[in-house]
Parts: sequence; structure tokens; C-alpha cells
Amino acid sequence: MVEKQLHGSGGWIIADITEEQVKSADLGVGKLFIAKIEKLDLEKMKKHFCKNCDSEFDGPAKIHVEEAKNEAISDELILVERGQYTCHKCNSMISEYRVFSKK
Repeated sequence: MVEKQLHGSGGWIIADITEEQVKSADLGVGKLFIAKIEKLDLEKMKKHFCKNCDSEFDGPAKIHVEEAKNEAISDELILVERGQYTCHKCNSMISEYRVFSKK
């Protein structure tokens, strides 16, 4: 596990992630992105920052689950869960996440 800063449209989260997750989150632009990693465990999130209220917090962001149903995306892929990481202070979205499984 390595501690990395992961960027989202509304801020960032610092979390312990695996080398495989680092590779997934790297889009080749010098930053790692949260959306490319499936749902982060709360205990692995160390800090988060919200652009909307310009605040940094120790500990995990809040997780808001939007959907938790098995939706077929393609013949081989199922969307298991969709949600957001949100700010503790203003409830603005920091980033979205999606959890998939293969058929």
C-alpha cells in the first residue's frame, strides 16, 4: 500500500491504495484520479479536501450511495453500486465512484 493524493472534480482524497490502483488512477497527466478506482474503504482514506468550501479535513470523506442495484452495462459488465464521496462541512461532491463486476 502507498499513500497517494487522488483528485476529483470537487477536491481530493489522500488514501492508502495498492500499486494496481495507482496504475488505474493514472491517466498520464501527472495526477491520479479517484473515479478510475472503485469504492475506497473508509479506513484507507486519511484526508480530504473540498474545493467548494475550501476546507481540508482529517479522516475519510462521507460516502453517499446513489444506487445499489445490479444494472447490466454490457454483455460482460454489471454496475453493482454508484455513489459519491462528499464533504463533511458543505455536503458538496468531491468525486463519484462506481463498482462493477463481470458476468
